[in-house]
Amino acid sequence: MSGVGAAIGVSDAAVVDLIGALAARGLTLATAESLTGGLLTAVLTEVPGSSAVVRGGLVVYATDLKHELADVDRALLDRLGPVDPEVAVQLARGARQRCGADVGVGLTGVAGPDPQDGVPVGTWFCAVVGPGARQELRSGEPTGAGTREQIRSAAVGAAIEVLANIAATDS
Repeated sequence: MSGVGAAIGVSDAAVVDLIGALAARGLTLATAESLTGGLLTAVLTEVPGSSAVVRGGLVVYATDLKHELADVDRALLDRLGPVDPEVAVQLARGARQRCGADVGVGLTGVAGPDPQDGVPVGTWFCAVVGPGARQELRSGEPTGAGTREQIRSAAVGAAIEVLANIAATDS
């Protein structure tokens, strides 16, 4: 494998194991990515046979597309902006619904180099919504430091960890 995942510091074995665990449980997934611009989906689809699990992904970099394509509540976006834990949850739900998947992942945040709408660089949120409405949320602390690549890689790594938790406990 040794592709995109390795380039950002995500273990090939972890991704292969994740895809295998989801496939073994008959679970499919879909993503709605803002911060990572499709990077999570690229990492997941490096695995041969991942098409049995990965239904698709939405790259919703622009705020209006978060509403239009992933069904994030427009009033929420207007009130809180695009970088908020509830936005991540709604992205995950939207990806799941739009792509007809069992599990949805939502990623949003600020990779820098500048703050966005007063939100510091390094702030990110990852939400995973799984079967039975099970939900997990992870976040990155606003460090103001680190490169775009480091911040985006941390978010992808967190998403893979949370997905592994869901895959290990849902049947």
